Amino acid sequence: MQTVMTKNFDYGEKEINYLKNVDTVLGAAMTQMGKVERIIIPDLFAALVHAIVGQLISAKAVQTIWARMQEKLGVITPQNIAVQTALDIQSCGITMKKATCILNIAQTIEQGLLDLQELYELSDAQVIQKLSSLQGIGPWTAEMMLINCMERPDVVSWGDMAIRRGMMKLYHLDTLTKQQFEEYRRVYSPYGSVASIYLWSISFR
Repeated sequence: MQTVMTKNFDYGEKEINYLKNVDTVLGAAMTQMGKVERIIIPDLFAALVHAIVGQLISAKAVQTIWARMQEKLGVITPQNIAVQTALDIQSCGITMKKATCILNIAQTIEQGLLDLQELYELSDAQVIQKLSSLQGIGPWTAEMMLINCMERPDVVSWGDMAIRRGMMKLYHLDTLTKQQFEEYRRVYSPYGSVASIYLWSISFR
């Protein structure tokens, strides 16, 4: 049973037209593909748990584990997860390291030591810094939160292999340096997140 609310990342003609104008190669791909929807999780805690589950595993595996977690553990809230054991969480199909990380974050929130709502008041860089200070969370997980939960408009993640693969396929590159990546990222700005949504799609085509 799915208990976590989802919605599509909110973007439209303004972002699409901007990207088509600044990057004709990406623009041609966008025209061919039509509007690509990206399902996001607006709830900060559920999205963070989902991002941790998604570290270093395929999207298909994430779907299976995510459905199992909601079935076995019930509602994905700090209150509910904080009373589970790490073994309960691990039994949904994740590593003990991830299970412990999820449990620790839930308990930290429950103890009043972490307020995820404060993230809305921070810049992208500050959100990455704040989340990366939590055990088991790195820049990539924080960047996924920025896109897949907070709908921040300008995030392109170097740490995301699928985004890099999408860039390489789109521009017919055998390799991609950090410098090349940064140049593309600058071109997409201020709508990098929409470019990311298309790059993800391109990488799996």
